[in-house]
Amino acid sequence: MIAVIDYGAGNIKSVLNAVWHLGFHPVLTSSPGEVLKADKVIFPGVGAAESTMASLKTLELDKAIREYASSGKPFLGICIGMQVLFDYAEEGGGCECLGIIPGRVKKLPSGQKIPHMGWNQVHQVKPHQIFSGIEDSENFYFVHSYYVQPDDEQHVIARTLYGLDFCCAIAREELVATQFHPEKSGKNGLKVYENFLSGCSGEEG
Repeated sequence: MIAVIDYGAGNIKSVLNAVWHLGFHPVLTSSPGEVLKADKVIFPGVGAAESTMASLKTLELDKAIREYASSGKPFLGICIGMQVLFDYAEEGGGCECLGIIPGRVKKLPSGQKIPHMGWNQVHQVKPHQIFSGIEDSENFYFVHSYYVQPDDEQHVIARTLYGLDFCCAIAREELVATQFHPEKSGKNGLKVYENFLSGCSGEEG
């Protein structure tokens, strides 16, 4: 079963359409039990980290996501679904997040238009099967004002330049997450979903 987490604010329709387009049949769910039973989980998100964490806690999805992420099964986080995997987000007054990946979520620097919205190059810094069949430095679609700063650079698999050189994709074992939106990124974004759903989520080589 492929579970797409619905916590009330994600970019759900376009994610579901992308997965259906590839011939897969996802289950949209806000049930912790269904998340834990899934073979693969996609966690899309939009909005603010604080409100996302509040919704996850209300639905008891925070515990389910932590448990699933530690299970070794494939997990894909997108945008806010990537950011809240970290320890702490500086957004607003700051908030504790899921603490699955060590690091912080920080505001993009001034001097550029914020939010960072539109197409930008994704530079692959480490071979990973999530980018299988995708050329380095291809463009993907971004919408965000904050970026992740992992404590361990070993988790970083891609970076993007916008005011600073920031991490835009991470991986740890079968967990992968992207700051960009694959479902809004045309054929390359569909390829990311295809790689994930076909089981290609580990490091190459």
